[in-house]
Amino acid sequence: MAGAGLRAATRLWLLCGGHGGQRAASSSPSCPGCGPPGPGAHCPGSPRPASAPAPAGGAELSEHLWARYQDMRRLVHDLLPPEVCSLLNPAAIYANNEISLSGVEVYGFDYDYTLAQYADTLHPKIFSAARDILIEHYKYPEGIRKYDYNPNFAIRGLHYDIRKVHTVLPHPTVPHPVPWPGLKDHLGLMESVRPPRGLQPVPDEEVIALYGGTQHIPLYQMSGFYGKGPSIKQFMDIFSLPEMALLSCVVDHFLGHGLEFDQTHLYKDVTDAIRDVHVKGLMYQWIEQDMEKYILRGDETFAVLNRLVTHGKQLFLITNSPFSFVDKGMRHMVGPDWRQLFDVVIVQADKPSFFTDRRKPFRKLDEKGSLQWDRITRLEKGKIYRQGNLFDFLRLTEWRGPRVLYFGDHLYSDLADLMLRHGWRTGAIIPELEREIRIINTEQYMHSLTWQQALTGLLERMQTYQDAESRQVLAAWMKERQELRCITKALFNPQFGSIFRTFHNPTYFSRRLVRFSDLYMASLSCLLNYRVDFTFYPRRTPLQHEAPLWMDQLCTGCMKTPFLGDMAHIR
Repeated sequence: MAGAGLRAATRLWLLCGGHGGQRAASSSPSCPGCGPPGPGAHCPGSPRPASAPAPAGGAELSEHLWARYQDMRRLVHDLLPPEVCSLLNPAAIYANNEISLSGVEVYGFDYDYTLAQYADTLHPKIFSAARDILIEHYKYPEGIRKYDYNPNFAIRGLHYDIRKVHTVLPHPTVPHPVPWPGLKDHLGLMESVRPPRGLQPVPDEEVIALYGGTQHIPLYQMSGFYGKGPSIKQFMDIFSLPEMALLSCVVDHFLGHGLEFDQTHLYKDVTDAIRDVHVKGLMYQWIEQDMEKYILRGDETFAVLNRLVTHGKQLFLITNSPFSFVDKGMRHMVGPDWRQLFDVVIVQADKPSFFTDRRKPFRKLDEKGSLQWDRITRLEKGKIYRQGNLFDFLRLTEWRGPRVLYFGDHLYSDLADLMLRHGWRTGAIIPELEREIRIINTEQYMHSLTWQQALTGLLERMQTYQDAESRQVLAAWMKERQELRCITKALFNPQFGSIFRTFHNPTYFSRRLVRFSDLYMASLSCLLNYRVDFTFYPRRTPLQHEAPLWMDQLCTGCMKTPFLGDMAHIR
């Protein structure tokens, strides 16, 4: 029914010249209202035709503009049938590049947040443990202990300006001053929001002053290939969420109590405290003690691996986690014979240097996890190897190019080098995708976004009217548009919005996702919804100068993106 409703709405849209009213007989092939401002006979957002000219000005022109506004409201309502919501499937796999699984012979996997998905309840424990380490071992003020983890504060992909102590949104733009203004934009521009310094928002004018009077961050200051720059770091790891929260809380305490501190030292101390939680094995202990609580989708992980092996695929595992931890987790999810499913298992690989540093040799582990001194001439099935490097891995296995598909959750550490340097196909595991799609499928989001885009088009076309009364109307529309943008953004995260988009632009995280992954999905279990020879086709996304409706969408009713979201590009 949803497809039928969309096709009907689309036919109405096309018959009306892309604007909802009956197409006027005209030698012109397109609606003047969609191009440069001018008279048009059938576009609710364009001035009235010569036969019924718009009022010259004053109250009548104001009424004319509000009438066009109401026409557009009715049009949007008619083109948004109830079944337009819930079009997107949270369990779907989304393609950035065309890829046929029939040509994939070898499947590789990371472990944490790829084979093993963890519950969000793990983050508060990481936060609390690192906070206590700061107090007890780094001698930070006892008052920091009053802070608890806020799961709704930060999102993945944010940049942190170490010297200015604030966050920059997930799109490279100027950082908003808080330890988390958030560089979100791919242009190096700061999203127009009030970033937090510590936990308090910083006024836009102060943020702009910090960056030389603009909203732009110079390229040389931005994070490099692995998300690390001279003074700005990008947080791409899911484990970095408690780290960002702790940074903000510590800064908030120091600023709130008027304490002087060195920004670089504070950043390093917090980072080291978070690292200690991992290095000292605290996180591993929590998970091992209650795997039912912390490990999600274990049965589905076994189903994916078993299905691939049944269809003759070769499997390997490359992870930075230690063998004892991986072994206990895999026994919980797959069973005691889990190693028989994998042709090669490599632990403590030290990614991303595993993919670039030729100097580190493979070491074999015995059944108890102790290092052996044997010279490695081949990688044997059922054996465990530590460290090593990808160049020896390729030489010993001869697994090269597009016949290999590797899955990981970290765009830099797991996927970037494999795609750019070695030509493997890559799949990104993005757990946040499931929640974001569920939000996109809500009626509130669909209606807010659709009307916001329609209002934007109305503003663009009606800006030709510049008398005093018209400017008041346009100002009211601009205010409503800004409110709508804030509403749709806050549905994802009150401070930073979606990890994939900053208003109309994709975030820096999205840009990296498109660049470094062929496929992306919420969890590995999504593979169970597709045949092992399935071909994924990316949707042709309209450019700004292209029509937004494509025949595959019109004829099948199967749309990767919401129908009216695509209409946003119409001028």
